[in-house]
Amino acid sequence: MVDRDRVLAKLDELDGYLDEIRTIAPTDIEEYARIEKKRSWERLVQMAVEAAIDACAMLVTGLRLGLPAEENDLIEKLARRGVISGGMVQILKRMKGMRNILVHEYGRIDDELVFATVRDRLGDFGTFKREILDFLRRL
Repeated sequence: MVDRDRVLAKLDELDGYLDEIRTIAPTDIEEYARIEKKRSWERLVQMAVEAAIDACAMLVTGLRLGLPAEENDLIEKLARRGVISGGMVQILKRMKGMRNILVHEYGRIDDELVFATVRDRLGDFGTFKREILDFLRRL
């Protein structure tokens, strides 16, 4: 049984991170490059992605879709159950990849890529939230 309140609380947490990201949003790459902006954005993006993945895990557990082998498996299980769209699968995998780069600093983090991604792709979180809310309404 899906614990709607916990999932909704996680989506609210996600909204809070997105509001913070927007509040400190730099206007250009030079402003972003200031260490306090860069580190703040990186951490908030990491936490936003983790909130989305946590919501996915709660749904997989609540729907009893089995034990996921890894985070990508969470995403795939939700798509097979019709919770999220195929397009969202790819978006979540990209989000997870960005989070992994930020957390584990694979190679050197490309500031321009992070800046452009956050500037241009924040709407993906809203799309994710809408898909989850639509599913919860159908339950």
